[in-house]
Amino acid sequence: MRQILADFSVSISELKKNPSALLAQASGSPIAVLNHNKPVAYLVPADTYEALMDMIDDYELTKFVEERRGDKEQAIAVSLDDL
Repeated sequence: MRQILADFSVSISELKKNPSALLAQASGSPIAVLNHNKPVAYLVPADTYEALMDMIDDYELTKFVEERRGDKEQAIAVSLDDL
């Protein structure tokens, strides 16, 4: 059985009945959407989703920076005064 990674869960049929009430009841926490008692989706607040996307962007940028750090032989010396 798969682990449910949310404090709140709801069946798809319950979700269809009144999604706004379920979101209010969860108070900003993620909601696991279940089909035959297995998670098929998670509903997360927009703020949480946006924060996750920012974290992913930061992670990708960090990988890019680390790759570039290895190319020091191609670096050009620059003085701050020259800028």
